[in-house]
Amino acid sequence: MPATGYAFDAYGTLLDVHSAMRVHAPRLGDSWTRLSADWRAKQLEYTWVRSLMGSYADFWTITEQSLDHVLAVHGHRDQVLRDDLLQSYWTLSAYSDAVPALQKLKARGHRLCVLSNGSPDMLHAVLGTAGLAELLDEVLSVDAIKVYKTAPEVYRMVTDAWDCPAREVAFISSNRWDVAGASKHGFHPIWVNRTGAPDEYPNYPPEAVISTLADLPAI
Repeated sequence: MPATGYAFDAYGTLLDVHSAMRVHAPRLGDSWTRLSADWRAKQLEYTWVRSLMGSYADFWTITEQSLDHVLAVHGHRDQVLRDDLLQSYWTLSAYSDAVPALQKLKARGHRLCVLSNGSPDMLHAVLGTAGLAELLDEVLSVDAIKVYKTAPEVYRMVTDAWDCPAREVAFISSNRWDVAGASKHGFHPIWVNRTGAPDEYPNYPPEAVISTLADLPAI
């Protein structure tokens, strides 16, 4: 069944999560890339732990807590720097291929949405400043159901919102674990492997692997 709609992950797929620290790289020193990777890893870890515990906290709270932990581990105690890093998360840069890809799909008549762990206020702000909001038909946040990816009910948010079978939806993410969750739900999963990472989750493979959103296949 061909896809009539395309659902995108936001953070790491359309939005460059590392741009928050990149803009403050002179204040962080050469280790900023390591700090940024650790922040992202800890942020995701907190979503999975809280989902398994059944103890939801919104994504902004998790973003703050994960940054505080990483800064403590790396010995950064500058409160002003901490606040500036958090503020930058509201204005993350879109990848250069994001807007053209959405525009092309929109011109072909496809329905478009974001399905994200992000809190509604975070998504509203960052998608607006990145120039993506006007291209989307829906912005779906896990905050509505209080559990994070890869819980099955997260992916059902798309099919419920669009009142369609899963096989009519292409799901695009740069996170391989997210692609696995989408595959299990029955979407057409597409992995944006920007870094050339090795594959994993062999039981839940992507239908396509691309290195840039410019290479999105017709599904």
